[in-house]
Amino acid sequence: MIKKWLLLLSFAALAFVMVACSDSDESAKETNEETKTQEEEPAGDSEAASEDGESAQPEMPEPDLEGIPDVVAEVNGEEIPKEEFEASYTGQFQKAAMQSQMSGQEVDQEKLKQQIADSMIGLELLKQEANSSDFKASEEEVNETLDGLVEQYGLKSQDEFLTTLEDQGMAKEEIMSQLETQVKIDKLIANESGDIEITDDELQELYEQYKAQQEQMGGKDGEEVKIQSFEEMKPTLETQIKSQKEGQVYQKLVERLREDADVTNHL
Repeated sequence: MIKKWLLLLSFAALAFVMVACSDSDESAKETNEETKTQEEEPAGDSEAASEDGESAQPEMPEPDLEGIPDVVAEVNGEEIPKEEFEASYTGQFQKAAMQSQMSGQEVDQEKLKQQIADSMIGLELLKQEANSSDFKASEEEVNETLDGLVEQYGLKSQDEFLTTLEDQGMAKEEIMSQLETQVKIDKLIANESGDIEITDDELQELYEQYKAQQEQMGGKDGEEVKIQSFEEMKPTLETQIKSQKEGQVYQKLVERLREDADVTNHL
């Protein structure tokens, strides 16, 4: 029986579905506006735009799923099957493709596949470590995590979030079980991180980067950009730096676990 991946993959799929719906609504709005504009423009201008094709939107590239093995990787005897990899890869590829349209740089699909496979292996290692530890996940902690995800994805309630995942084929019991695992993983990372110290120099450096970006954006548009003060930005800066440091701890922990693990990547 193929076990489903951690909620992280489902969340990624959910995020993609929601973005797609948002894009669809936006496209519909743009289509209506375009139709209205075309009605107001002379027919000749519309035909010219159609003939030169310059106004047409470039087509989104498709994810390359050819040659994906039935078992993408094995982690201490646990298999990461093709279906789970494809679900994760498709969602991440769509995000990368959207970014590539803005940057003009083609997505390196082979590189992205390896990155996704490594991420899934790392997450499986953390899952196994968290579940074999003494960390517990209380009902309150699970609900707090669920509330955070509801807010993150802009949904109205836990029921809406759960229903959305159930529509994708996940039973509520499975969702709650994976949320418990997520709480344990969070505790594992927090335990590894310890008391994270953030210096004033780190905050000031990040703030200067923020200012430079804002000033650059203002220069492009030729308009003056209002930049928040250091004190106004400080809570956001602290959160960002903390996330960066936790990410470093996450990566080091995965590397350490992988050294002693039996991992085979078939991709």
